[in-house]
Amino acid sequence: MSEWTREMVEERLIEAADVMKRLPNVRVAGFFSTWPAKRQEFSDLVGQEPVPMRRPAPARDAIDRTEQALPWLQWLEAEDAKLVWMRVEGIPWKAICARFGISRVTANRRWEYAMSLIAWRLNRRPLSSKWSRRFLVERMKFLSSKI
Repeated sequence: MSEWTREMVEERLIEAADVMKRLPNVRVAGFFSTWPAKRQEFSDLVGQEPVPMRRPAPARDAIDRTEQALPWLQWLEAEDAKLVWMRVEGIPWKAICARFGISRVTANRRWEYAMSLIAWRLNRRPLSSKWSRRFLVERMKFLSSKI
């Protein structure tokens, strides 16, 4: 992989959120029943809701990519990391803005900064503490347009 872009980072984080949803639920060990399974008849099933179907478990390489992508969120401030994770899980902007008490424009600015920062760090470029968020976003857009 030559250069990371903001779009590539976004795709990888969306895949990571999808993989996390598809992993099996964590269960507490030690609780089980020794009773035999009850045989259900048709009359027992009438009027019940169907059991929701689960998507298949993720592939090993998808889990590996998820394990690589999750530490990227540590490069962000806690609030920005929460915003990014909510967004990649597919939560609408309106709910995100209500959760953080910010406007849609501010939420989008934070999202763009987070994607730019992660891509910048993945490309192993030096990051100056004097740069503003806007400068980093514009610089990343400029470098992505040259590729």
